[in-house]
Amino acid sequence: MFFKRKKSAEQPVEESTVEESTPEPTSTNGPFDISDVSETDSYLDFGSILVKPIPGMKVRMDIEQANQRVVAVSLEIAESRVQLMAFASSKSSSLWPGIREKITGDIREQKGEIFTRDGEHGEELLAKVPQQLADGRAGHVALRFVGVDGPRWFLRAVVGGAAIADEEATKIVDELLRSVVINRGDKPLPPAELLPLNVPSNASTRAETPEPDISRPERGPEITQIG
Repeated sequence: MFFKRKKSAEQPVEESTVEESTPEPTSTNGPFDISDVSETDSYLDFGSILVKPIPGMKVRMDIEQANQRVVAVSLEIAESRVQLMAFASSKSSSLWPGIREKITGDIREQKGEIFTRDGEHGEELLAKVPQQLADGRAGHVALRFVGVDGPRWFLRAVVGGAAIADEEATKIVDELLRSVVINRGDKPLPPAELLPLNVPSNASTRAETPEPDISRPERGPEITQIG
């Protein structure tokens, strides 16, 4: 088994019926709605996603190549990567079951392996996705998919790198996820619509040559290392 760190048993994803109702929250920690946070001046403000800076953290904006829209915030910390995407959601249902089903189907189409586990925010996915290595050989990338339902928003986090199996790296990444704040805004949006993102006004940036990555959209500007 390529996932060495686990507290609960992993099991293959079943072709079961997707639940329609919103799950009960399993933690009083974040991610938080912006209405629950009294001070955000110390955060990096990406619009719909706010991130608490951590010394040594690197931040990149992921760009959708077709229309040059910023679609995700990618963080690098503790030799790990975390991609954050925020979506509009409804009050009565969860987006996560449908998104889990889509991720599962996509990875199986790529002949990858995928498992479920119980995490802090409910059911998570652990995946082993085929990927060509730099030397041309066939390899794989291990990924962890986390979904968090909030008030009229949904946050998807994709974790890779050391935090898949290393306990200390996992603690750092999980604490980072708990500190994330989502600003849904008041604009009416259909469920599953991406919430808008932008480069923070309080961060210096530099352009970066896009790198292909099967797990992320094209990379855009990079914010210089924090701390």
